[in-house]
Amino acid sequence: MPVQPSQPPHQPTPPFNFPAARRLREALGMAPGHVAYGMRASYGLAHITPDTIMAWERGLASPTSAELTALAATLWCSPGELMGAARTLREHRLARGLAPEDVARAAGVEIQSYLLMEETGTWRGNERQSAALARVLDLALADFVHVTGRAEPLAELLRSAVTTRWQGYVRPVTKLLPLERRQVEGVLRQMHEDYQSRMARTLSWGGGAGSDASGEAGRDFLDRILEHFWPLVGGGRD
Repeated sequence: MPVQPSQPPHQPTPPFNFPAARRLREALGMAPGHVAYGMRASYGLAHITPDTIMAWERGLASPTSAELTALAATLWCSPGELMGAARTLREHRLARGLAPEDVARAAGVEIQSYLLMEETGTWRGNERQSAALARVLDLALADFVHVTGRAEPLAELLRSAVTTRWQGYVRPVTKLLPLERRQVEGVLRQMHEDYQSRMARTLSWGGGAGSDASGEAGRDFLDRILEHFWPLVGGGRD
């Protein structure tokens, strides 16, 4: 059955790991012409030629999501093995070789709603749907936050929590993330203490509340707030 494009033409191509494509092809003992023939014969992609395959492998061009799916099947691998690091909800789905309908069904959302969320990069599912999305796409917590458009809202909450009374931000953070309240409480308390301790040490070294060193230390911590957060919740990327 021909592979149908799974995204509108204006959408960017997925990240492509072109050295991996060549490595996988050579491991199978296939020439570019063999791969092109397989994509044409089995997936109806009549425009694919050996030159197309060679251009992809040299990094001169990138396959569309439909071409990537067909290429992966021809090379007997998963789409994720041919992709660079997934950056968006759509790219994580492609890396798992899943159709939009599969993810929408697993997450318990209407397909049109899911497609809109994939297009805008803003997830609007409830807590149960969010947990289901993370499971079906096997998302680390950091990836879940980024692909659902919650990174900046989370960072703002964390900045407020460490600079004011952290207790008031437990519930808002818990609503954003599939984490237990007790875990969020412990993490926010630790981050608040860490930030305040750093500021106190810098003030003692820098000679007063108005020191440039104090301000720089505080800005650096706040700018990198998510980098401090992920290790504490065990939600970073592998």
